[in-house]
Amino acid sequence: MLAKLDKVDLQILKDLQDDGRLTNVDLARRAGISAPPCLRRVKGLEDLDVIKGYHADLNAEALGFNLVIFAEISLESQSDTDLRAFEALVNLWPMVRECHLVAGEADFLLKVVAKDWDSYQKFLSTQLTTAAKVNNVKTMTVLRSAKKLHGLPLEEYAAAE
Repeated sequence: MLAKLDKVDLQILKDLQDDGRLTNVDLARRAGISAPPCLRRVKGLEDLDVIKGYHADLNAEALGFNLVIFAEISLESQSDTDLRAFEALVNLWPMVRECHLVAGEADFLLKVVAKDWDSYQKFLSTQLTTAAKVNNVKTMTVLRSAKKLHGLPLEEYAAAE
């Protein structure tokens, strides 16, 4: 269900998306309201599951994670049981940062982050390709990222109103 948000809610979301560490006072000032109603709105957005959490944006390279791989995974079967079993397995692998069930040639698209080739190769050969029902794995190595935005294009939500 699409949440019904007004201009103030959208401003709060935009500001929190840009800087999740804003104080309630600063958030309220930017939204043009006082602090108590701002806090109630934030709580309401959390209750609606519009705000799912707060996270730090970490610098992967500064922490030694220098390799990003996108992997297309094809399973032997596309039964709901097999798809859900693979999703459950993927949730056990910390190197897999994103998992998407997709339409097309592959069944899943994974984003894998590793420190180096050796750690990725070990993951690939001991976990991913040996997983039950995995039929095919095609990988793409990220050489450079030209655009990497977090969050959502809230301007599009406002334009649809």
